[in-house]
Amino acid sequence: MSNAARFLQSVTLPVMPEVAQALIATLSKDNADVPAVTAIIGKDPGLTTTLLRMANSAMFGLSRTVHTLDSAVSVIGMAHIRARALSICIASSFVFPPGLERLDFWRNSMACAGYTKWLAGHLAIDEQQAWLIGMMLRLGEIVIAQRMPETLVHIEARPCAPAQRWMRERYAAGFDEGQIAAEIARRWDFPDAVANALEWTAQPLSDNAPRLSAVVHLAALISDQAMTAAPVLAHLPTAVFRSLGLDVEKLQFQTPNAELFSDISMLQG
Repeated sequence: MSNAARFLQSVTLPVMPEVAQALIATLSKDNADVPAVTAIIGKDPGLTTTLLRMANSAMFGLSRTVHTLDSAVSVIGMAHIRARALSICIASSFVFPPGLERLDFWRNSMACAGYTKWLAGHLAIDEQQAWLIGMMLRLGEIVIAQRMPETLVHIEARPCAPAQRWMRERYAAGFDEGQIAAEIARRWDFPDAVANALEWTAQPLSDNAPRLSAVVHLAALISDQAMTAAPVLAHLPTAVFRSLGLDVEKLQFQTPNAELFSDISMLQG
């Protein structure tokens, strides 16, 4: 058993709503179809309303207003709506410890999710699974801060160079946020591919690391940069880019603004 798994044995995680549990179960089903997913989401009127408000926001830039969940799914896609629904359930379930600013935290998480999806699109990797993993990465920091609040000042101290938060977490706790997030994913019965990618995000060149870990690794570093300035990809680990076969110079000119990803209006209130 890993250090992260042992640590999590003493932690009471939020209980996922029944809707979220049902949606997680569909992630492992190749035959999960649109009617099944929309029927699950439709059981929660509040979640449905939030998703419709999100779908009609400037972030998606739809050419027409959607008024029903079926319409939103037909325009945006089932996998995208499912991932967004899960993100709302997860974000609404966690109680934040003092020292972590909730909206800033989720803004960063949404940016990480967006950059993970963007990079996955260059690599023919499942973009919605990538988005969800990127969104979940920092869940581990919430748990570390809840159980070891005295470490948070050190972990969040500024300035914080790319990947430094992970190093600080390992120094303070013996593991990083991705390793804890992986154990959370296993507790909540997410597919193994999700948990494994999270577990190796901070060490994407390790022999056991799946390819998606390298994608999330880069996305997390880009989003951390984007919170303070325009990302400069040349400042990030070139070996990780090479391992994925990505051209840094080409990507630099295509890098989206974090504001395209980090709309958290659905999480406010």
